[in-house]
Amino acid sequence: MSAAQKYPAPAVMGPESIMSKKAHGTSATPVQENLRWKVDQEVADRICNFNRHYAEYSGYFQNVPEFMNQTNDTPADKEITF
Repeated sequence: MSAAQKYPAPAVMGPESIMSKKAHGTSATPVQENLRWKVDQEVADRICNFNRHYAEYSGYFQNVPEFMNQTNDTPADKEITF
């Protein structure tokens, strides 16, 4: 991807310096504790602060029972707010 590549609004491309090394990967601090659905903090921290290319492993969300329970209990015409 080119740094000059444009994306439609509301996407805003920031400078490469956003991802520069900081005190904790690309952030000053680790990911917060007690994440929703009991998501693994180490996984979230790796994705958010030590990752440039991908997110969680394929199917990870299927191994988070609290999330799966909420999705299964939510009617198809309703939304889950992330």
